[in-house]
Amino acid sequence: MSSALFVPPEFCIPDRPRAQEPAGRIVHVDPDSWGARVGIQAGDLLLRVNGRSVEDVIDVHFYAAEDFVTVEVLRDGTRHILGGPRAEGEPLGLTFAHPTFDIDIRRCNNLCTFCFVLQTPKGMRRTLYIKDDDYRYSFLYGHFVTLTNLTARDWRRIVEQRLSPLYISVHATDPEVRRRVLRNPRAPDIMAQLRWLAEHGIEMHTQIVVTPGLNDGEHLERSVFDLATLWPHVRSVSVVPVGVTRFQRYGVRPNTVEEARRVLRAVHAWQQIFRRRLGVRFVYATDEWYLLTGRPVPSKAAYDGLRLQENGLGMVRDFLEDYRRVKRILRRRKIEGLAGCRATLATGTLFAPVLARTARDFSARTGVALEVIPIVNTRLGETITVAGLLMAEDVVTQLAARPLGDLVILPRIMFDHPAGISLDDRTPLDIARALGRPIALADTMGDVLDALEGRACLVFYPDQDRIPAEVMKAGGWSLEKTLLPAAG
Repeated sequence: MSSALFVPPEFCIPDRPRAQEPAGRIVHVDPDSWGARVGIQAGDLLLRVNGRSVEDVIDVHFYAAEDFVTVEVLRDGTRHILGGPRAEGEPLGLTFAHPTFDIDIRRCNNLCTFCFVLQTPKGMRRTLYIKDDDYRYSFLYGHFVTLTNLTARDWRRIVEQRLSPLYISVHATDPEVRRRVLRNPRAPDIMAQLRWLAEHGIEMHTQIVVTPGLNDGEHLERSVFDLATLWPHVRSVSVVPVGVTRFQRYGVRPNTVEEARRVLRAVHAWQQIFRRRLGVRFVYATDEWYLLTGRPVPSKAAYDGLRLQENGLGMVRDFLEDYRRVKRILRRRKIEGLAGCRATLATGTLFAPVLARTARDFSARTGVALEVIPIVNTRLGETITVAGLLMAEDVVTQLAARPLGDLVILPRIMFDHPAGISLDDRTPLDIARALGRPIALADTMGDVLDALEGRACLVFYPDQDRIPAEVMKAGGWSLEKTLLPAAG
């Protein structure tokens, strides 16, 4: 990697010495792929691609973007050189045990007052206690990172390999305010870092987690308008409400309803300014602000074509748009055999009113009796209201004494983990056994319709002795993600 690119030293932490050469363990090779054709096997350790050491799947795809590719693998203690021509667009076909080979994930060096890890009780899933802040996961999966733990080599790599877009937690552009938010007195000036990335052609999406009394009000306004000076390289600002569990210890509190109304008024006013100046709204309030205040979520067009659902932006609109599609289906064809069916839909308390209104309309159109039950998060506290943080134990406890009907439908996002488990390490099959009912997972009302008609893949039955492999694969749990298409 070239060392000619100047990186301001104040951006960087010292480089990390490598204990050993990184290697990626291959767990699957697609039969119709370049990897299978040249003889790569599951179980091989990938060491080099075209003579270059690789520390993650980004390196693999970057160095393999050639007409002729050679790889060095370690198999049963012996090194092998394999290779051959690679046609344009031909998939490598390699799936790895982990997307990063040198270490599992880069750790965070901040102590944010609202950090979820620092608000998590003991006895939960082990990975919840890992403070991740890895720029590679930002590029691969859209994770938001702070840019406070990068070496000079990391900065150069971002530019050389065009790791764009990146997703960056700003929180405040005033350096001193940001340092208080991160509880890191050595955090670099984020505007200088973003400006450097912009000068080198890197696109960025940013977020600000609004914490009352810390980075709200005039600090929030300054941050938004500072970031707008870097448009179009900074493509967006997501304004996110702080999440507070009952285990937080720094005096942080959630935003009140009135504070949420003020944030929405400000965001909507700023959007009008940016539409005139930039042609886009630029700053966007995540769904929680609208649900908390009871205001309608924006139209699809109000998101300017952005796909930031992983950050809670536009998920409710996507749900409502999908239900419009379902209603068209229900108008076009008769749904046979569903009248008289009963099912229970469980979700977080924040989304429950939206789901309940939709379920009532669905029931009126189909004759299916759908009951929506909001699940209170007793483990983390009632201030945690989103479906993705629900506990299986709460679901079982709060549904056990109720008449559940023929089927229980849970949010798929509850189990958004490579092993298909909830935050308290339970599978959908565990819940099915505890409740004595089939469990289906759904993101949308289209998924609900599929489950009711017997077409859904993600259904778990109490009498199963294990989760079938095809169900694990359908849930995306059986294989670790490797690389987004944008990476080549």
